[in-house]
Amino acid sequence: MLPDNIRLLSLKEIGFNGELPENQRTIEGNAIEKARFLFEKFNIDCFADDSGLEVDALNGLPGVDTAHYAGPERDQIKNMDLLLKNLEGKPNRSARFKTVFALFWQGEMYEFSGLVLGSIGFEKKGENGFGYDPIFIPDGFSETFAELGPEVKNKMSHRAMATRQLVDFMLF
Repeated sequence: MLPDNIRLLSLKEIGFNGELPENQRTIEGNAIEKARFLFEKFNIDCFADDSGLEVDALNGLPGVDTAHYAGPERDQIKNMDLLLKNLEGKPNRSARFKTVFALFWQGEMYEFSGLVLGSIGFEKKGENGFGYDPIFIPDGFSETFAELGPEVKNKMSHRAMATRQLVDFMLF
């Protein structure tokens, strides 16, 4: 998706094998913190992202804690089970997936974001995807992300939207 004059390097390729910091209380904050850390440590143009699921009836939770909602082990089954339990008896099941990319480019910081609106189903359905895909139903569909499969999800997901914005910027 990027032009030939831009080469993406993995963390391993730039000599980083540790954990990136994630100490902020917002998705945007974590993306910026990770990108700033890499920019300052390696003095190279770089980007980082953070993503999360925000559920209206839970005041935006799990949000920044999406990956470890049910505990530090980041167990996606336990995360979904806890979310479904916490939504029991709540009529409002509206939710959104959000991704934010923070890009440090030529000394400036830029943000790109993607948002997919939807709702949380009542049970897990589908075999594709990861995380909360088996319980998230995007607006306009009756199937979960896990039922829709990667061909559909990757065209409309929050990450796809943010990635397109980033690529469009890089193509200027």
